[in-house]
Amino acid sequence: MRIYDRHKREYIETEQYGQGKLQFLYGNPIGRILLRLVISSFTSRLYGFYNSLPVSAKKIPPFIEKYQISLDEYEKSEFRSFNEFFTRKRRPEAIHIDLHPNALISPADSKLLVYNVTDDLKLTVKGSPYTLEELVGKKIDVSDYSGGLCLVFRLCMDDYHRYCFIDSGKVADSFFIKGRLHTVSSISKDYKIFKENARAVTVCETEHFGRVIQIEVGALLVGRIVNHERKTFRKGEEKGFFEPGGSTIVLLLKKNTADIDGELLEQSRQGIETVVRYGERIGQKL
Repeated sequence: MRIYDRHKREYIETEQYGQGKLQFLYGNPIGRILLRLVISSFTSRLYGFYNSLPVSAKKIPPFIEKYQISLDEYEKSEFRSFNEFFTRKRRPEAIHIDLHPNALISPADSKLLVYNVTDDLKLTVKGSPYTLEELVGKKIDVSDYSGGLCLVFRLCMDDYHRYCFIDSGKVADSFFIKGRLHTVSSISKDYKIFKENARAVTVCETEHFGRVIQIEVGALLVGRIVNHERKTFRKGEEKGFFEPGGSTIVLLLKKNTADIDGELLEQSRQGIETVVRYGERIGQKL
């Protein structure tokens, strides 16, 4: 899989975590039978329970070595379980938030694709057509997002799995949608994952970007989506975290609220994800 690193200004070839197993589950007839069990919430809970046990800590050293993860910027260097390692927190001085009031920031370390929402509230994500109503489970009115933007931030297993609010403001509404837990990648292209997967939806009244909808999407073997209880929030304040598994955050912005950085738009037009970091600028207020 080819992604773009805008800090190094180079393209990188990456491999999907557990790619061989995923190809078997999604591409093999027998694998597709097993897939029904793997994407269930029961399997996710079981996987999450194992990762909370001390025995799971043995997975940490090879994981760190494989993905060349430095623990220098984190609060801990020793962990009692893989869950504790996976949800590790950065030291405050290692978190860099662009606090300029007009800066639109990334909510997480992730790979970003930008999509345009059509006037009839539709978009196509990785070849699959969606309506905005499907993304929010038809639970809220999204009619005023016509012609807006949909930003998809895909977190890989080796990414920092905590995420933040993209502006200061208050929570207008929040709810959880039960669902399955497909992997969020090109391997699962035959499934409408942002309609089928479990997800948490938060409607945010922000100071500089109006009403923004932030959706945390569960993925294969994600134990939980953990959002902190917040009525009001500050830009860059931690919103929550994902437990083990790759995950995705979707931001919905109304028309004429933000101008996304040109290099991000150019890569997205080619279907190439761009590496972005928690708190860094990805655009500006219009």
